[in-house]
Amino acid sequence: MEYIAALTPSVVMAVAFTAVIVTIVKNQGGANKAKEDAVVDALAAQAEARRSSHADGEGRA
Repeated sequence: MEYIAALTPSVVMAVAFTAVIVTIVKNQGGANKAKEDAVVDALAAQAEARRSSHADGEGRA
């Protein structure tokens, strides 16, 4: 019965790892991808606007 005690941690870790991979794969694409892309695009546009407004105001002081 010692072999069961020896194999249990490995089996538990394998099942947990598989569950993590399946969750990651399921969350890729779909409606979530469109939301994430929109957030990233909005943040990039906001950063670009700040950078350009900061560059415009530097030489006018």
